[in-house]
Amino acid sequence: MKRTYGKHEACSVELALEIIGGKWKGVVLYHLLGGTKRFNELRRLIPSVTQRMLTRQLRELEAHGLVKRTVYPVVPPKVEYELTELGLSLKEILVQLRAWGKEHGKSIMTSVNEE
Repeated sequence: MKRTYGKHEACSVELALEIIGGKWKGVVLYHLLGGTKRFNELRRLIPSVTQRMLTRQLRELEAHGLVKRTVYPVVPPKVEYELTELGLSLKEILVQLRAWGKEHGKSIMTSVNEE
């Protein structure tokens, strides 16, 4: 599905959130900041994501040029994922999101649970 984004600044935010938004993409990107990971390493780091969803998120991140997938011609198959230069450009944002969540997450969850 191809979308056209206008010239408004909010549209840039919409585009960015469409590419890196969702429940798992940011988490995957954050874990890849630590270096190259194999699929099962990511599954262990994010135990609540299903195999199907992780595969889907990795494919979308790869399609947007944020993640590089390398397949090695060995048996059993070996596949590694790493951030591209474009993906690495998100480092500061991801670290800041983590810090924000750490600082404000508890109070936000408390207020949500009180409702």
